[in-house]
Amino acid sequence: MVEVIPLKYGTMFKRVFSQPAVFEQFAKDILNIDIHVDKVHTEYQYPEPIGFVRSTYDLFAEDVENRIIVEIQQVKEEDFFDRFLYYHLISLVEQVGGFKEYGFDRTVYTIVVLTSTPRDGSINFSCAISDMNPTDEHGNKVDMYPHRLVFLCLRLTNDETPPSVKKWLSFIEDSLDGNMDEQRYQENLFGQIIDSIKKRSIDPDLLAEIKDDMAWEKAKRRFAKEGLEEGLEKGLEQGLEQGLERGLEKGLEQGVQQGVLITAKNMKAAGLSLAQLADL
Repeated sequence: MVEVIPLKYGTMFKRVFSQPAVFEQFAKDILNIDIHVDKVHTEYQYPEPIGFVRSTYDLFAEDVENRIIVEIQQVKEEDFFDRFLYYHLISLVEQVGGFKEYGFDRTVYTIVVLTSTPRDGSINFSCAISDMNPTDEHGNKVDMYPHRLVFLCLRLTNDETPPSVKKWLSFIEDSLDGNMDEQRYQENLFGQIIDSIKKRSIDPDLLAEIKDDMAWEKAKRRFAKEGLEEGLEKGLEQGLEQGLERGLEKGLEQGVQQGVLITAKNMKAAGLSLAQLADL
């Protein structure tokens, strides 16, 4: 077993997958395409803003010869569905600038790697693909667009997860506890990745960035915990207040009923007739 920096930290994730060889193999195994990239950009932005919100891509590379764009995003937050659909569409819209006819000369692939699972249980898959192709009235898919938006959830691998996808998700998940067994991975590429994320191999500057990532993760967990505790406290206070109010109302109602009965019995014992009791 060796100590490693978990790949859930953005700094380390980008360091690993910005290596062209790693990026190319990952894209091949996930998308079933062959690409060649000379450089993988991190924190990439298009030169000119597209749309109302400027998008920043964790990892961005283009195969110029095959006219393919591949984007990889690593995410822990829970608002990813809409956000990364927007990112995916921006890379399409960017191609239609200028006065020429509509056309998407480059195929866009966006891969979103989820290193955490939403607490609301909204995800129960390890691999889900949106291909944008329409389905006709006969139930047949019409192949119009080659573009793909892929969501990967490494904590939910199962027997139906494609083997080429599962090996990557299992590898990333194995790193999350900070320890990995090198003997489990026979592929040279995985061995190289493990070497690059070993704690002792991290230079001081990069380690400082990773510590910032760790500190931010702890802060977010603390904020979430404090928010939950505050919500529970307010909920309990409100519940107790409402409970006491309802209890008081119910108690008063029962007390009045019992008081009326006791009073009626006492009056009857004192010799009042039933007609007089009814009037009272």
